[in-house]
Formats: sequence, C-alpha cells, structure tokens
Amino acid sequence: MQPNPTLAQTFAPPVMEARRWLEGVTFPPERPLLNLSQAAPVAPPPPPLQAAMAEALADPATHLYGPVLGLPALRERLAEQMRTIYGGAITPAQIAITSGCNQAFCAAITALAGPGDEVILPTPWYFNHAMWLSMQGIEATPLPCNEDLLPDPEQAARRITPRTRAIVLVTPNNPTGMEYPPALIAAFRDLARARGLALIIDETYRDFLSHDAAPHDLFTDPVWDDTLIHLYSFSKAYRLTGHRVGAMAASPALLAQIEKFLDTVTICPTTLGQRAALWGLENLADWLAGERAEILRRKAALNQSFGALEGWQLRSCGAYFAYVAQPFDSPSDQLTPRLVREASLLILPGTMFTPTSDPSGARHLRIAYANADLAGLSELTRRLQGFDR
Repeated sequence: MQPNPTLAQTFAPPVMEARRWLEGVTFPPERPLLNLSQAAPVAPPPPPLQAAMAEALADPATHLYGPVLGLPALRERLAEQMRTIYGGAITPAQIAITSGCNQAFCAAITALAGPGDEVILPTPWYFNHAMWLSMQGIEATPLPCNEDLLPDPEQAARRITPRTRAIVLVTPNNPTGMEYPPALIAAFRDLARARGLALIIDETYRDFLSHDAAPHDLFTDPVWDDTLIHLYSFSKAYRLTGHRVGAMAASPALLAQIEKFLDTVTICPTTLGQRAALWGLENLADWLAGERAEILRRKAALNQSFGALEGWQLRSCGAYFAYVAQPFDSPSDQLTPRLVREASLLILPGTMFTPTSDPSGARHLRIAYANADLAGLSELTRRLQGFDR
C-alpha cells in the first residue's frame, strides 16, 4: 500500500518529534524536565468554567450535532466582542466556529487554493501552516523576515506570481512572538487587495498583546471581507486546547464554500467546547486580563534575565514565545536533543520553523516561555548559562 505522495513528502509533526527526544532519558531529581516546547496552556480551565462545562454536560442538546458553522449564540457574541476590539462592522453571518484554529486555516486554504497554487508564508513560519500546504500540493512561498523579524510588503510583492492565491500573517507571531504594527498589517491588506489575493491573519495569541490598542484597523474598512480572512482560537484564552474551538471571520460567500469543507471533515465543532467558549466570552474578561498580566510579567522577567546571559541573543519576545539566537557551532536541530539530555530542557529548534534551504533556522531556538513561572524562567537561564559549549 502506497501513501498519498503529497502526504508522504510532508515533514513529520515537529512537536511529536521533539517528544521522542525524551524517550529513554532519565531526569535527575535536582534537575527535572523543563518543557518549553509547546505553545499551549498546560493548566485546566479555571474552576468556574469547569463548573459551567459540567452543567452543560447535563443538557441533552450538548451531545447532538449542531450547526456546521457553529452555535448562533457564540457567533453573535464573538462578532460583538470583535466589534469592541477592532471597531467596524462585523456580523454573525461573517463568523464561523471551527474545530480549533488550525482547522480554520485548513478550511480557508481549501476554499482558496488547490494543487499547483502558491501561498506566501513569512519565515520563520508556523509549521502546521506549511504542513497543510504541502499536503494539498500547494507551494509555500517563503517570505524571509527582515532583521527585525517583520515581513516586508515590498518583498512580498516581488514573490507574487499568477499562481499566488493568498498571503498569510501570524500576529503575535508563532514562533517569534513579534507583534506586527497596524501600519504593516494594513500595507499587506492593500497589497493583497491590489493583486486580487486573500490576506489570512491568524491572531491566535491576540489576548496577550503588550498594549491595549486595537491590533489593527482592518475591520473598519466597510468592505473588509473582500480581502481579509481572520482566524482566532479560544484555546489559549480559556485553556480549552483539548476541546478544539477556533473561529474565522470572512465573507458570507466564502463561508458558504467553507461550510462544505467543515461538514465533510467534522460536521460541526464540539458543542461542549463552544458552550465553554461562549461562557468564557460572557464571564471571564477579568480573569483573562489577569492571565495576560501574568504572561507580561514573565515576558519582562525573560527580557531581564537574557540581558545577562552570555552569548545568547533574545531576538524577540511576546505573547507565548521567545525567539533566541544560540551561541554554539552546532545547528539548532543537533543542539536541542542535547539540551534535553544534558540540561533537562525541551525547546524547539529554529529548523522546525524554516525551509530546509534557510540557514537561519540552524542559529535559532523557539522558547514557549508562557508555560514557565518566574522561578522556571530563572532556572531556564541558569541552565542555559551553565550548558557546556
């Protein structure tokens, strides 16, 4: 039996690969494993949300199929929240709920492109985006970021071909944590509109921005949905990673096409997860503000500690991630398994976020610092400083 060639040529899931580095490794009691590999909360939802979910389980409707594009109440409440955050006009008819933000991306790409088409991804890129394009026979066109880790619209324009269907931005970025300025995002929107492309913006980590201003003003454009496809995740906000609840904002016409994909793949998002997301939107604003404040404290602590760390360079830090340049001769994909064995640190190499032809991946690591408390971050820098070159 031969597998689908496009699936076979797609690289293996990076997080699963990294977990295999743990096999057979014994961590001494004085140096337990510090896992900074995955960009997801490791704690359960807050107790009030758990109680609301338990109550929802008693409702027979929770266990039935729901609407393919999501519960109407959740679509309406999310549209309302987005109008508050961004301004502009966003209606429930422009909202779809998906089984996680990854599925939202897959659905958007499926509605826009097919085998032989191209999609522009700034690099370093989120590896699941590159994986889905590869699986579909769609070429990921790398757009190397500048030294400041921001993509350049002019460089993007030079990479557009007749086969290009979309440009993808992730902000705050995974893996770098970089927050893209509103003017830069608007410039990419203008480029995409001028060239007849879609602009897909993944804002999974929007709730952990370092400022209180709107992330951008794209929704204030009365015809925003002729170009923009917006992606979001409830997983990070309310610790619902295992319940797979994401969202998409797009034109009703595009959502009609996306509905075909979603109905075929999952039929509908999990009702329990959707009800949890709705309860979170209605009741957890103050709690989420506290979560954001804690992550910003961790960001400040990491910035301070890396300033005293010899040889290492903190390239960027924000939301859940720090992107760091390592000082060793070994490439990052050889260094990171050694960090597991010799420093009890699980960190992902930059090679997992770049094409094989891009040498920058070998010089960098991604640290998912949001899952470490202040003591853990202090221990991280202590172990890195003591690591034998």
